[in-house]
Amino acid sequence: MSGKQVKFSELMRLLRASLAGIPEHRRGDNGHYEIADAGLAAFAVFFMQEPSFLAYQTNMQAKHGHNNAKSLFGVAEIPSDGQTRNLLDPVDPVLLAEPFWASYELLAGRGALQDYRGATGSRLVSLDGTQYFASQKVHCDNCRVTLRDGRTRYSHQVLLAVVGAPEQPHVVCLPPEFITPQDGAEKQDCEQQAIKRWVKQHARRFAPWSATVLTDDLHAHQPVCQLLLDHQLHFILTCKPDSHPALYEELQLLTRVAGAVGSKQIRRWNGRHHEVLQYRWASTLPIREGPAALKVNWCELRVIHQESGEQLYHNAWLTDYTLDETTVEAVAQDGRSRWKVENEGINVLKQRGYHFEHNYGHGNQHLSTVLLSLLLLAFLFHTALDLACLMYHAIRQKLRTRRKFFDDLRGLTTYLYWRSFQHLLSFMYRQLELGPPPAA
Repeated sequence: MSGKQVKFSELMRLLRASLAGIPEHRRGDNGHYEIADAGLAAFAVFFMQEPSFLAYQTNMQAKHGHNNAKSLFGVAEIPSDGQTRNLLDPVDPVLLAEPFWASYELLAGRGALQDYRGATGSRLVSLDGTQYFASQKVHCDNCRVTLRDGRTRYSHQVLLAVVGAPEQPHVVCLPPEFITPQDGAEKQDCEQQAIKRWVKQHARRFAPWSATVLTDDLHAHQPVCQLLLDHQLHFILTCKPDSHPALYEELQLLTRVAGAVGSKQIRRWNGRHHEVLQYRWASTLPIREGPAALKVNWCELRVIHQESGEQLYHNAWLTDYTLDETTVEAVAQDGRSRWKVENEGINVLKQRGYHFEHNYGHGNQHLSTVLLSLLLLAFLFHTALDLACLMYHAIRQKLRTRRKFFDDLRGLTTYLYWRSFQHLLSFMYRQLELGPPPAA
C-alpha cells in the first residue's frame, strides 16, 4: 500500500456534501427530519450490512443518550424506515453521482490506484448491465415493463461501471447509469442507450486516451464504438461471429491472403500444467456492412491444455488499438479481464452481504434507484478503505472472510458506543494484536 492513506471520515464528508445539496422537495411545515439524515441512515445500513442497525442505535439512544448512527455516520436524528423511504423517494439519483467521482479522485490522488492499469497501460473501465429488481405486482413509474407468458412483469435494471485491473483483487465502483424511462422517449429505455448516456456524461473525467472501455458483445457495434472514439476513449469489446457477420466474412477472406492474418503461439506454465496460448489478429475490418462502416481491429485468444489438447478458453475482441506481434498479448489480456465485472463487481454485490437484488423499498418515483446508489457507495467505500487505509486493510486480512469482519463490526456497534470509526478500528486492531498502530 503506497501513498497517503484515506480516512473513513474523508469519504463520509464527500457523501454528506452531496446529500446536503439535495433540494428540499417537501411543502409546508414538514421538515422534522433532514433529507440528508435519511440518506445517511440508509447508507449506514448498507455500510454495516445490517438491516437492524438503525433499530439497535435507536435503542442505544433511548437507554444511554448517544448512538453510533450519529458518531460514525453523522445521522443527527434517526428517521423510521417509512420516513426514510418517503424522504428519499423524490430524490433524483443523479445527485449522488459526485461522491463516486470524488472518492475515485481521492484514491487516485493518494496513489492507491497506481496498479490499476491494464497491460495496455490505460485505465480499464468495465461497463455491464444487470437486473436488480423484478416483480409481477410491485412497480413504479420508472419500472421497465415486459409481457411474458401473458403476465406483466416489472423490473429495474442498471448499467454498472467499475475500474479494474488484471492483477487486482478489487474493483472501484463508478457512478451507475439506471435504465429507466427517459423524458420524451417513445420506446422503453435499454442498456444500449444507457451506455451512451454514461459515456456522454462521464468520459470527461478521464484524460484523452487514458482509459479503455470494456463491454460484452451487446455494445460492440458502430454507434457505441464511434461514440467512444469521439470522446477519446479506447475500446476492447467482445466480438462474436453471429452479431458481426460482415467482419467475420472479411476475416475469412483475409485468411486466404498470406500474412494478412497475424498469429503467434506462447507456451507457459500456469502453476498446475503447461498451456498454449494461441493468438490471431487482423486490422481494418468493417464492423458492419456498407461503405460507411467503421474500420476496427480484431484479435482472438485460444488457451489449450498442452497435454490433453483440451480448449480451456476462447474469446475474440474488436478494438481501436493497433495490433501486431508485440501488442496483441496486452490487448487480449485487458479484454480478458472484463470478467472482473462479474467476479469482483456484480457477484460480490449479489452474494457477499450487500443483497443487491433485495427490495429495500420501491416507492413511486426514484426510491429504488436512490437506495441502490447508496448501496454502491457503501461497496465503493469498503473498497477504498481496503486499498488505502492500513488499519482497515490489516483487520480485514486478519479476519480473513468478509462475513467474519462484518459480524464483528455489527456486534461491536450493537452493544458498545464508539466516538468515531477510527476509534472502532483502533479497538479492533489492538484486540487482534496486530502490532503497533500504523502511522496515519
